[in-house]
Amino acid sequence: MTASPWLTVTRGTAPLLVSIPHTGIDLAGLENRLVSPWLGRRDCDWWIDNLYDFAAGLGATVVHTAISRTVIDVNRDPSGASLYPGQATTGLCPTETFDGDPLYRDGEEPGPSEIDERRQKFFAPYHAALQAEIDRLRTLHGKIVLYDCHSIRSVLPRLFEGTLPVFNLGTNDGKSADPTLQAMVNQIMAETGETFVVNGRFKGGWITRHFGQPLQGVHALQMELSNRGYMREPDGKGTPDNWPVPYDAAFAAPIRATLTRILQIAIDWAGR
Repeated sequence: MTASPWLTVTRGTAPLLVSIPHTGIDLAGLENRLVSPWLGRRDCDWWIDNLYDFAAGLGATVVHTAISRTVIDVNRDPSGASLYPGQATTGLCPTETFDGDPLYRDGEEPGPSEIDERRQKFFAPYHAALQAEIDRLRTLHGKIVLYDCHSIRSVLPRLFEGTLPVFNLGTNDGKSADPTLQAMVNQIMAETGETFVVNGRFKGGWITRHFGQPLQGVHALQMELSNRGYMREPDGKGTPDNWPVPYDAAFAAPIRATLTRILQIAIDWAGR
């Protein structure tokens, strides 16, 4: 394992690279500039690192950042361009939450130079770590799978209508991964009896789109889980009194078993 104060890389030798970009709660000193630290952490992908803590045991390589997406979102286009033109979303250095609530106190929003500084300090090293591990694993295997882990609240009217399916698999409309691999994961999701969709509202962010290069032997999947799949998710936007819900390993066990199957099938497929 290699680690910095905020970036951790756990190396394995299986043909699977697991990216965990949104569980960070380190606000990098922004606390006094934000409306509240709690609001700055509300859109964290809560407990995803706990949920996937079995991955290294399968031989996967895991790259994880402790920096909050409020500081910089390492799954956005570094140019600042929207990944979902015409749809509501948050930016590279968000100034509002998923619900549209302002994150910063008046006049405290980051300007272009600060955004560039954050890009160099936090975004670039995370992506350099992913690229280095891709290059290393490609020397060991003819093809590899990059699996990008995410979660989100089940109901977010500003971002999507209704209730999000439990499983949301994204492959950039089939461009980032082999269709056979996509079909195998689709089958596992279908067998759970839970709601699922492939390339629905979430088709994969910058990590999936940038690194997923099937012709170069890198097949990228994004899995966006609805929080209710592994948490006792409260109704509404949540409050400091009820969000986040503590991680409950027993409650999360069924979905964790499904995710274990998905990661194992990715390893088996890539190793053929």
